[in-house]
Amino acid sequence: MTGIITAIISAAASITVGLITLVGVIIQNNRQSRDIEQKIAVAQAVTDTKLAELTREVREHNRFALRMPVVEEQMRVVNHRITDLENNIN
Repeated sequence: MTGIITAIISAAASITVGLITLVGVIIQNNRQSRDIEQKIAVAQAVTDTKLAELTREVREHNRFALRMPVVEEQMRVVNHRITDLENNIN
């Protein structure tokens, strides 16, 4: 009879330790999951910021690229006018 009681107590102790361990593992996994999600959110925010800055720089470059042919044409006109003035002086 005492052997059965000892076996039952031992089994109950093992089950209790197993449940406590399981709860500990679940808590630790949830904590790690939240930490990883936070790190991912920070990395995503950094990526979004860098992407926004690159987009701004590309738009600025595109505006410059659109204006450059206009400036080149204006320079041709100015050079032609200078040449005409030089010819009129001579």
